[in-house]
Amino acid sequence: MKIKNIYLLLLLASFWGPSFLFIKIAVEEIPPVMLAALRIGTGALVLNLILLFSKYRLPRDFSLWKKIFIAGFFAQGLPFILMNWGEQYVDSSLASVLNGLVPIFTILLAHNMVADERLNPQKVRGVLLGFLGLIILILPSLFDGVQGSLGGIIGITIAALSYSIGFVYIRKHLINLPAFTAPAAQLLSVSVYLVPISFIVYPNFDLTAIGSSALISTLILGVIGTAIAFVVYFKLIEQSSAGYASLVTYIMPVFGVVLGVAFLDEPLTPWILLGAAFILLGIKVTKQRKAAAKLPKVKFKIDPALYTKFR
Repeated sequence: MKIKNIYLLLLLASFWGPSFLFIKIAVEEIPPVMLAALRIGTGALVLNLILLFSKYRLPRDFSLWKKIFIAGFFAQGLPFILMNWGEQYVDSSLASVLNGLVPIFTILLAHNMVADERLNPQKVRGVLLGFLGLIILILPSLFDGVQGSLGGIIGITIAALSYSIGFVYIRKHLINLPAFTAPAAQLLSVSVYLVPISFIVYPNFDLTAIGSSALISTLILGVIGTAIAFVVYFKLIEQSSAGYASLVTYIMPVFGVVLGVAFLDEPLTPWILLGAAFILLGIKVTKQRKAAAKLPKVKFKIDPALYTKFR
């Protein structure tokens, strides 16, 4: 297991972990589709400005752009809308559990779609350990009772499946592109249709009426939770695997809890420590490679006299 991949996984989780909080704040004033469009549009603007002033350029291959559009729909367009909408009707603890289905969906899809990501017992154990850790982490909230409409649950579950398709599709078709190119192109491809759609769906929405809290939350989601995060996302998928990268969904709630302990004086309970331990163990088990058994070398020496005898 490469240390660099662990750092990238933790870094990505630190960018995405607080996203649920900022979505909760922003969606109080900004409708789900509009929030997704503003978030993705901001991310696309940031990354394409970086491309403009760098040596990198957007792809010119039409067939590659088709793959970028497909990846963008499943990795950002559809799940961002469904997640924003679902969080209006589902408690955050239940949303975390449903989002924890992403690694499970991912390893199942990758088994059939990516040649070098075949399913094995070790990978299954690791993902299930991580999911168990996620349940333990939010167990106190579950004991207190959670609320969620059937529609919200279905919406977030479909979003989790969509994220999984995005992980696998990107791993299969969009790795090894120049830095910033793939995430910039993908976010741009989603913005092209999502921004106009958002204004068609909400023709009377007044952007100038957005409050400061919702505006700051949207900017944080766009710049940090989308632009910067998706650069790390692509790098992680390229250097590891779709299944391993999807484990970020188990670590994200840990960062949310850490923020609560650090800034909201929430208690650091044994549940938190135990849940985090299971999550880290699951990540370790998933990526750990068993040493191949070495067969003893046997040297055969042919006596030249035998050759002469049977000649």
